[in-house]
Amino acid sequence: MLVTMKEILDHAKKGGYGVTAPNVQSEDTVRAVLEVAEEYHAPMIVDVNAFIHTDLPWFIHMIRDLAEKVSVPVAINLDHGKSYEDIMLAINSGFTSIMVDRSSLSYEENVEQTKEVVKMCRPLGISVEAELGHVGMGNNYAVDGVNNLTVPKEAADFIKETGVDCLAVAIGTAHGRYTGTPHIDFERLKQLVEACGETPLVLHGGSGTGDENLRKAVRSGIQKVNLATELIVAGKEELEDFIKDPNFDKWKLIPAFKKGYKDRLAHYVELFDQAGKAWG
Repeated sequence: MLVTMKEILDHAKKGGYGVTAPNVQSEDTVRAVLEVAEEYHAPMIVDVNAFIHTDLPWFIHMIRDLAEKVSVPVAINLDHGKSYEDIMLAINSGFTSIMVDRSSLSYEENVEQTKEVVKMCRPLGISVEAELGHVGMGNNYAVDGVNNLTVPKEAADFIKETGVDCLAVAIGTAHGRYTGTPHIDFERLKQLVEACGETPLVLHGGSGTGDENLRKAVRSGIQKVNLATELIVAGKEELEDFIKDPNFDKWKLIPAFKKGYKDRLAHYVELFDQAGKAWG
């Protein structure tokens, strides 16, 4: 069943568990995500990047159609909406949630532009996520991983000024693959949880951060963990193992990729205590 991201994350905050937000790229990855959600009776957030698809409305229509047929709560979230055009397209395409990413701008510009998106989305019942601080790229972790971390006082002010439903914070993770060892600033996370009160917090760059770090982050107050690279790599590795057999069945290539993707996602559903938390 389709719900907003706010419903899922508010429930997670009250229940003390985390929610995976896998980034999908195809119908097969969408089906993999929804199958895991059903099999583990887990609420799920489906993240979609606007730049992935030339026909975003069709892709979202497909996700909505599949999500409406499952018995567990599912939200469809635009990941890293950077332009006004992306956000308007997402609203008109049927997303239940929007992430507006103005984290590379000044604090003042981030506030003003995020407020405008909240103003557009709230009357439509669409949840809004924003980012404060900046989560960079893993291939530049030595620089991006330690700079532009979220300041707790600014986070509290940002939430008050914009009215966002959840906030992505920078505490030491990065997008993609790491070239350095990730160091998560748990003391900063503790301060952010205290400063942000009832507002759920989001961790971008979950891939490669490590089970111990991610479990601790969820238990310390993170409600949503974004995952992309690690799921795709798991699917790729399963596919590579499958085709080592010279007599492999060509009709089972996609199922092999899907199995690797599903298995890795299921691992995180269990790690974050998300299994069995669905309602409705």
